[in-house]
Amino acid sequence: MLLAVDIGNTNVTIGAFDGGGLAATWRLSTDTRRLADEYALLLRDLLPMKGVAVEDISDAALCSVVPPLTGVFEEVCRTLFPGEPLTVGAGTKTGVSVLYQSPRDVGADRVVNAAAALHCYGGPAIVVDLGTATVFDAVTADGAYLGGAISVGVGLAGDALAANTSMLRRVDLAPPERAIGKNTADSINSGLVFGFAGLVEAMARRFRDEMGAPEAKVVGAGGLVPIIAAQTDVFDIVDPDLTLRGLRRIFDLNRDPALAGGAR
Repeated sequence: MLLAVDIGNTNVTIGAFDGGGLAATWRLSTDTRRLADEYALLLRDLLPMKGVAVEDISDAALCSVVPPLTGVFEEVCRTLFPGEPLTVGAGTKTGVSVLYQSPRDVGADRVVNAAAALHCYGGPAIVVDLGTATVFDAVTADGAYLGGAISVGVGLAGDALAANTSMLRRVDLAPPERAIGKNTADSINSGLVFGFAGLVEAMARRFRDEMGAPEAKVVGAGGLVPIIAAQTDVFDIVDPDLTLRGLRRIFDLNRDPALAGGAR
C-alpha cells in the first residue's frame, strides 16, 4: 500500500491507497512543534483505527507547503515504512509543465492538484482548492499549468473578522437559510458561504475567458469544498481528496518507467 501525505498549513491530510483505490483517510492538525517521534506515534496508532496496519504500507509520497514539517514527515516515513519516501519538488516528474514565471514559486500542492485533475478528469480544467487559502489553478488539455490566483480561505476570513472587530465573534461555518441574515451568526455565515460561492463563480468565469476554454471543467478540492459546493452549481466535479490522488499519480510516474516515458 502507498501512504500519501499532504502537509498543509492547517491540516496534514493522509490517505492509504490499496492499488489504485483510496482505502482510508486521516486528518491531523498541523503543528510545527511536534517532533518526528510524536507524529510517528500518532500515525502508528491512527492507521489501525481504519483497518490499515503499519506493515501494510510499503511506500510513501509527500507534498508540503510547510517546510519545517517536510523533513519531519520524511523521517517519520523512513522510521515506519521500508521504502524511501517520494517528496514532490523540483525535478519530480508530475505530468504537467509549469509555465509560471518562476516554477519554483508554485506550491507543490498546486502542481499535485493540477496533475490529479488532468489524470483523473481530463483537461482543460480549473482547480479550486478551498482550504486555509482559496486557490485557483488552470491546466490545459495537453498538461500545461498556466498559473492561477490566491485568495483568503473561508475559515481564515471568519477568524480575521472575529480577531479584528469588537462586536463580531467566531461562528461555526454553516450555510444559513437565506442570504439576508436575521442574526449576527447567520449574517456572518451568509457573507462567508454565499460570498465565497460567488467568488468561485466569478473567478471560474474569468479563467474560462482567459483560457479561451468555455468547456474547462471546474474541479473542487480541499476540506471546505463540500460546504461551498452545496451552494453553487459551478463545480463539475467535487473531490476533497484530489491532492491525495495526485500524489498517487505522481508516485506512479516516478517509480514506473513505462508510465514516466512521456511525463514532464
